[in-house]
Amino acid sequence: MAKILIVEDHADIAKLIRMTLEVEDHELHHAGHGAEGWHQACQLRPDLVLLDVMMPGELDGLQVCALIKGEPSLQHCRVILLTARGQQRDREEGRKAGADDYMVKPFSPLELIDRIDRLLAARA
Repeated sequence: MAKILIVEDHADIAKLIRMTLEVEDHELHHAGHGAEGWHQACQLRPDLVLLDVMMPGELDGLQVCALIKGEPSLQHCRVILLTARGQQRDREEGRKAGADDYMVKPFSPLELIDRIDRLLAARA
């Protein structure tokens, strides 16, 4: 069972992601903003983080991604950025932050499951 942290400030999108992933055998957790997501990542040590890029507060998704990727105790953790920002420049910023994958909203729930499965299988 994979441990997945969803970091998303929009409750309806977080609920859609949770409902999508509940059909799989995952342990799901949610954080509503970047700082909370960073804190939970350090506490939970998830296998995968689904991370919104644009969030209110002191840390956005790119900053949280870079923190996760720079933390030795989280080196096993995979990050998928979920965002409405789909320009090439945005994707490059995601890669620079260390993201393992990048999905533009709106996204297909089936595609999300497929990408999660691929990342988790590659990690194993």
